[in-house]
Order: sequence, then C-alpha cells, then structure tokens
Amino acid sequence: MSPSGSGTDGSSGTGRGSGTIGTGGGSGTGGSPGAAWSVGVDGKPGVSGTPSSPLPSSSPSPPERVSAELTHGSESPGKAVNLTIDDGPEPGWTVKVLDVLRKNGATATFCIIGSRAKEYPALVKKVVAAGHRLCDHSVDHNVAMDKRSESYQRQQVLDARKMIEDAAGAGVKVPYYRAPGGAFTPYSREVAASHGMRPLGWNVDTRDWQNPGTDKIVATVKRELHEGPTILFHDGGGNRGQTVAALEELLPWLKEQGYAFGYPTIR
Repeated sequence: MSPSGSGTDGSSGTGRGSGTIGTGGGSGTGGSPGAAWSVGVDGKPGVSGTPSSPLPSSSPSPPERVSAELTHGSESPGKAVNLTIDDGPEPGWTVKVLDVLRKNGATATFCIIGSRAKEYPALVKKVVAAGHRLCDHSVDHNVAMDKRSESYQRQQVLDARKMIEDAAGAGVKVPYYRAPGGAFTPYSREVAASHGMRPLGWNVDTRDWQNPGTDKIVATVKRELHEGPTILFHDGGGNRGQTVAALEELLPWLKEQGYAFGYPTIR
C-alpha cells in the first residue's frame, strides 16, 4: 500500500493506517541513518575451534549484495516507465491486470505480500510465466513495521522472500524489496540489500487503493509522470476495478507518447 503523498523519490507521505518515512529510509527502532549494520547472508557458522568444512559444489551461492539506496530509475535506456503493482496476488484482480499488460506488451514488477503468495502460489506462478519481475512486500503488510524491533523487520523481509520464492518455483529470484506503506528503515533496507534485493521506491503514486475514480487515476499519472519513471498501482487490497480500467486507458497512451516499459534498476 502506498503513502497518500507522492514525492519524487517515493519516500514521503503517510500510509493508510500510518507509516511516515523520509528520504533517509524512516526512523523508529531501525536506528539512525548512516549506522554500520552487520547483516550476514543465511548460512551456518563453523564450529568454534574447528575448521569449517568446505561447502559442497552443489550448494547455492549466497546472494550478491546490492545497493541499499532506494531505486527509482529504469534499466531501459531512453524514454521508459516502470509499472509496479502492489499488494497481491489477489484472485480475480491479478489475472485482470496481467491480461491488460499482455494486451499492451507491457512488463511490470509485482510487489507481493508473502502471506498472499503462500495462499495463492498459482497466481505468483502466472506472474512469473508472463515474464514479470517479483518484489518482496513483507509478510503481512504492516505499515508500522518501521516502529518495530530489528528482529521483527528482518523476519518480515526475509520470511516474505522465502514465501514468494517457494510460491514462484525453483530458480525464480526476488530482486526488489518495497516496504509496506513505504515504512523503510536503514536497517530493513540493509537486510534487503545484503540478501540481493534492491529497496524499491516510486515517483508517481496513483492513489488507486483509495478508489478515487478511473479518471483521477489516469489524470494523476499524466500530471506527475515528469517526476520520474516508477509508477505505483495495486492489484490487491480490495476492489481494483478502477485500476484495471485506468491501465486499459493509460498503457496505450504511454505507448503513443513514445514510452517503453522497463524495470527499476537493481545495481
């Protein structure tokens, strides 16, 4: 779910049910910006006093660390937008969004709630099969998670990634993390980055989760697109009929304006 305010970096405003953040990534129990966090990758340490056995060659390599700074830019050169779809998967609406994307040859990044992925793994597989990317959107979308302990934040980020990967199938990666309501902290961003997930912001908040009307969603995108390429929509959290209708209008318009559909930068 998005904050109700939209800044050029997707890091301002208050989420539904709270969750105020700033460009530093939030405050609360996460600690102060600039702190040196020690967040290791998953794995068992060697027994004290004895040499560790080498990992077998078949063991998966640890994830490569990425930047912990919020990403907003597009990997695609030139004129491009990054469509991001939050809070699913949702029976009915996720498939409708996928259909609109397919009809317009558009790609998107789906920011998936871990508990929803566990409940609807077939929908996650549909997203992957259609060629879209996945983003970790926490276990259960607590927009106040930036006020909770570091252990809670870590659990929300890493347990959700595991749920999404299990639902998606073997070998499918989750290259992004977006905090619910934008409730990032320096600590949660570092946890995500050290496990190969780039923290994902936004530039255009459509506020479609408020169901303001299809025309208002469309007008918001056209008015704020100059702020940057990453646009926030939703396929979960309620009736998303207005979102589907807005996408049906916006995607052809974006192509007419010369925009390509890309993905947010990871590195």
